[in-house]
Amino acid sequence: MFINFWYGVQQDLKIFLLAPVFCAIFRLLFIWGYGLEKVPSAKSWKKWMYCFRYGFWWGLDWNAYVFLVSMVLVSLPGVFIPAYYEIGDDLRVGGIAAYLVVVYTAFVGKCIFYHHFHDTFNQTLRLGRNADKKNLIDIFLHQHNGIFILLSYIPYVLMILSLSKELMLLPPLPYVSFDNVFLQYAVNAFVFIGCVVLFYWLRYGGHISHRKKPEWDEEPEVLKKDKFFSKAAMDDLIALELAIKTPLIDVLSHDDAKGAEIMQPLLGKRLGKGEAPWKFFKRKTAGKRLKNPPKHIFLLLGESHMQAAFDPIAKPLHLMEGSEAFRAEPGTLAFDNFLPGGMRSRPSLVSLLLGVYDGDLEINERIPFWEGSIPLAWPQQFKRLGYESDFWYGGGLGHGSLEHFLPPLGFERMESGLDICGSKARRTWLGVFDHLFLEKAAKIICERDKGQKQLHVLYTTSFHGPFRLPVAELGFDIDRLMPEIPEKIRRDRGLLYRQWGTAWYADQALMNFIKEMKAVFPDSLFIVTGDHSAGILPYGTWPKRDANLREGLLTSFAISHPELKWEMLANNTIGCHMNIMPTLMELVAPEGVEYYSLAAPLTEKIDHIVTPYCWMTEEMLGDYRCNTAQQLRPDVQSLELKQEVDKFRNERDALVELTGWLVRHPELLDKASS
Repeated sequence: MFINFWYGVQQDLKIFLLAPVFCAIFRLLFIWGYGLEKVPSAKSWKKWMYCFRYGFWWGLDWNAYVFLVSMVLVSLPGVFIPAYYEIGDDLRVGGIAAYLVVVYTAFVGKCIFYHHFHDTFNQTLRLGRNADKKNLIDIFLHQHNGIFILLSYIPYVLMILSLSKELMLLPPLPYVSFDNVFLQYAVNAFVFIGCVVLFYWLRYGGHISHRKKPEWDEEPEVLKKDKFFSKAAMDDLIALELAIKTPLIDVLSHDDAKGAEIMQPLLGKRLGKGEAPWKFFKRKTAGKRLKNPPKHIFLLLGESHMQAAFDPIAKPLHLMEGSEAFRAEPGTLAFDNFLPGGMRSRPSLVSLLLGVYDGDLEINERIPFWEGSIPLAWPQQFKRLGYESDFWYGGGLGHGSLEHFLPPLGFERMESGLDICGSKARRTWLGVFDHLFLEKAAKIICERDKGQKQLHVLYTTSFHGPFRLPVAELGFDIDRLMPEIPEKIRRDRGLLYRQWGTAWYADQALMNFIKEMKAVFPDSLFIVTGDHSAGILPYGTWPKRDANLREGLLTSFAISHPELKWEMLANNTIGCHMNIMPTLMELVAPEGVEYYSLAAPLTEKIDHIVTPYCWMTEEMLGDYRCNTAQQLRPDVQSLELKQEVDKFRNERDALVELTGWLVRHPELLDKASS
């Protein structure tokens, strides 16, 4: 009986090979049809190689199922049903033909989509449900020669049938039989298990571990640097799946009338046709608070640098040992209640630098924002004050298409830790070890300094899963730092230990950078914040409670300058990322300087904060995603979680609508300098 499976599974493997081959052919046709570079050159061969190699493994996320389905639906039944086994090849040929028709349809659809939107499948695809279907059919038939496309299926299917039949005729490997029955069963079991393992190995892109499966964020840097080839590497069914799975943000489907109505509470009036919304956010400085404005402003954005590590519940951990010393220095002010611009890294960074909330619309991945920006962007505004701006990232600038998104904001220079530290520098999967990255950045900043005013934005990467840093080697001593915590937890060298060690190490790296820069540029202004929060306690074990809202939502914030005093910040106790830029303008700019800001500066009294995700007053913190709220208190005990609490909803919706308006009207970006 097993002999049928032996020969059948070989046929499954042969028929499976057609799927990645056809996907590679369509990838090549796409490059020939839409790419500027039709053939590889001496400089670009590596990009081409990675495009096809990474695309092959990534595409197996779908293509591997050709092997599995054929094995499960054809080979396995053929073991028990001889008549079914006899028609197995016909079933395989029919199955691969059906699958490759789907692949071809996705390819044709992608080409048409790319023609209109200069992008592979994205969320815009889902807006088609509200489009005029007759108009879409008309476009397909007359603009894209739809009749010829439909007719092309005939020779395409005939070609598949011919190729697959010939493939089925290739001789299989002979069945190996043994006289020993037990040995025969053992070999048969090994072959069957091996086939199952082979499927998972294919499905995970040449790995057994799901964590190593190729994905969009893991594309090689050489591809990320070329926006066309990074798209070409993605098989069409993969792109279609991502577009369908990504939730559609409602604001993208709003018309202008509805958008203007939603934004009215934020703007104070209805936005007119063609009117730029940022004119409603124009402000004038009251006069610099700092008598000696700094020549160097450092914004340090620490990956997952969260407020929870400073709260009383985490005091026994002493994870922020470096920051605690920094916050105790004269001229350093720290907020215990500070919201980030996003709940994930990229939306948070984009919101902070662009000046409007990203709202999970992935502004950094939208091509119009690679070609233009808006007057609320940080670097543009500080350029008018004479500051040059540079951006330093511990990872590769291909992550999140930063190399495309950042220049229109006004950054003169952008540096990647992978480039400045060299290929041999120790790194995590995301970027160079923080201390190596920041040490090199500090050296270059000092070498470049010619006395000019500079704004430096530095974004670290190390405090990010899967937490594989050798934390003990990097100075983490859990016995010295945490003698108060339970012995059982302190002795466990598992994930929690590595996570705590990485948090401590990442904070130390930030603070050592500040010490070095203070020694060289003593009049500098420093801001330390995080991109979002992260869990650091083994909730349910120690402490024996769930996380309070503040521990999951609040990031850190500290600002330092020799002249800084609490009175300058109006004795505020709450703030968010959007308050940082206007605060700096009010601290360093002369009286009467015009600037744009969505939020008020911290030099004015702030009574509430609203982001697309959360709201905060001096007493309460709320989460829009689940309409819950808690007292804003760093309590070691569980706080009552109030349900169905929805405050400042109109303001929240207006903030998200503003970003949606900009996405729907990319022509406004051309007026960004006006």
